[in-house]
Amino acid sequence: MSAATQTATQNTITETIAADMDAVNLVIRQRLHSEVSLVNQIAEYIISAGGKRIRPVLVLLVANAYAYRGTAHHELAAVVEFIHTATLLHDDVVDESSLRRGRATANALFGNAASVLVGDFLYSRSFQMMVGLNNMRVMQILSDATNVIAEGEVLQLLNMHDPDVTRERYLQVIRSKTAKLFEAAAELGALVSGATDAQIAAAGEYGRSLGTAFQLIDDVLDYAGDASEIGKNVGDDLREGKPTLPLIYLMENGTDEQRQLVRSCIEQGDEQHFDTILAAITSSGALDYTREQAVIAAQRAADAIADLPHSVYKESLLQLAHFSVHRNH
Repeated sequence: MSAATQTATQNTITETIAADMDAVNLVIRQRLHSEVSLVNQIAEYIISAGGKRIRPVLVLLVANAYAYRGTAHHELAAVVEFIHTATLLHDDVVDESSLRRGRATANALFGNAASVLVGDFLYSRSFQMMVGLNNMRVMQILSDATNVIAEGEVLQLLNMHDPDVTRERYLQVIRSKTAKLFEAAAELGALVSGATDAQIAAAGEYGRSLGTAFQLIDDVLDYAGDASEIGKNVGDDLREGKPTLPLIYLMENGTDEQRQLVRSCIEQGDEQHFDTILAAITSSGALDYTREQAVIAAQRAADAIADLPHSVYKESLLQLAHFSVHRNH
């Protein structure tokens, strides 16, 4: 999918909820405010970087698909975006990243301490907003999600520089660290609409599978992407010693020499052999295999909402599942 086609697809998806997104952005601006200027500065920097805003979009699309007519979904979408932004701030510190969304990371500009603390501010602000909605089920979904995400971060830390990470350990990180917030976003959209427990569960399955597909493609793009398009440095996963599915597949199916090289690069976080690793990953079929797994996850997402009544919002959710695996950024 070309960059122009991707942009057109994103625009088509978001056009159906344009007024809602404007309302969410207004909530974000209002709720970002702090009496501490550095909090405002860093929070504004990271939020204004843009990004696809997939998680808040999920809340809005699912709520509209269930014909919700209130305004609580705007607040929930902003909460989800704050939680996501907090994880980005903390992630970039842990990973020592210098580039995100084509710009210097907050930690590169403002330092690690300030980034971590502002991430904490966003987490705590999101919980203030949850309490304001006065809905215990909302609190349960979001508090569970943030706890699982934190566990996922620790699991990923344990996996780093470990060449013996299995597929199951890798997928557990994806389910916890990435897919869980997608799942929560979709569940919240259904919940606020008064959907049944079965419908909320189906929305959660959609979100969980969509998040898995997104992360699998992100892991492909770390090897096969263009830094100017994906907005971060290609090869970061190898530099950080992260054993993602392309590397795990190569370890399982490559030659003894390739396995030894991958093992060494993961252990040492060695990106000097990136071109050799990329060639091996490509020739072994590891990238194609990872894309295939993403397609399977995206189809699982589409299947989960098969019973949803036809609407432009359902069509956008199906487009989003398709977009998740046919993108270059």
